[in-house]
Amino acid sequence: MTIWKGSTALLAAVTLATGLLSGPSVAQEPEYEWKMATGWGGGPLMDIGAQAFADRLEDLSNGRFEIQVFPGGGLGNALKVSDTVRNGIAEMGHTWMGYDWGKDPGVVLFGGYAGSFDTERMLHWLYRGGGVELQRDYRLENFGVISMPLFIRTAEVFLHSHKPVRTLDDLQGLKLRTAGAWLDMAKDLGAAPVTTPGAEVYTMLERKAIDATEWGTLWEDIAPGFHKITKYVIIPGVHQPTAPFELVINKDAWESLSPEDQELIETVARMVTLESWLTIGQEDAKAVAFYRENGNEIIELAPEVQYAAREKGLEWARGQAEQNEWFKKVFENQQAFEKLWQGADRYRKVMVKDAE
Repeated sequence: MTIWKGSTALLAAVTLATGLLSGPSVAQEPEYEWKMATGWGGGPLMDIGAQAFADRLEDLSNGRFEIQVFPGGGLGNALKVSDTVRNGIAEMGHTWMGYDWGKDPGVVLFGGYAGSFDTERMLHWLYRGGGVELQRDYRLENFGVISMPLFIRTAEVFLHSHKPVRTLDDLQGLKLRTAGAWLDMAKDLGAAPVTTPGAEVYTMLERKAIDATEWGTLWEDIAPGFHKITKYVIIPGVHQPTAPFELVINKDAWESLSPEDQELIETVARMVTLESWLTIGQEDAKAVAFYRENGNEIIELAPEVQYAAREKGLEWARGQAEQNEWFKKVFENQQAFEKLWQGADRYRKVMVKDAE
């Protein structure tokens, strides 16, 4: 099993993608006609995530891979993509690993939770701090599937809400839609959380069956239109400081590939992940003005909420580590990485004033 680490394969892939290799490429007949299950009906997770991966893999394999991407629910339960892939209904899937937290809470360490570091640190941990290797081994041993990162977010919007939320008092009894470990943590902070597939969120919010929802980043949340039916955009996403998503592959399908094709898939997944981060970062910056122009009020959470959420996340993680060996192994690795990066903002960032 090869996990890509160097720059040679990425350079070759980029070179091929930009047409710098001599001679025209000749498309081949598909050698692998695979299905990909997803948890998304559309939007950036589909467009610059699942579908972008399928298109890029087809291009860089000269047509040997042909991946048919199915929207959420098209091949099994949208919240159980890993089951769909493990059972062989689809060879591949694109999901957020945190949806499987009910089976094993360790998934949120790879998918992000309130105690996670930010996306820059998460990317470094995944690709330079051993995270990719841990993710592969963890998912295979506990779920019987092959796993690697595919798509990553910056911090999410905390809430699109019918009610203003600034303080811990404002959270009390708030009916919010969320998923993963934040269900328990939000409850501990006084909220009344529920989970539901993404396709049902807009209707629930519109009918005021819930007061608020979290989903994606500022830009990603434009597509589902939450701003049309709520007034308040609450930032930052303390429940989800980062959100890596996952390419999950059926074990038998993976083992049928040559080492070179396995490496190609890893390289394409990595390229799409980095590209998604760059795209979302740029579009999030534009989205701030969009919400204001559409009559939304942007509210920044009080520091007490931000501190409380992170401490609640770390407290939860420490408790899980005491009773789950895999959780402990990954959590301690992340904590060691965070210690290494302690104070990094002092030498990586320069303070600047916002433009007038």
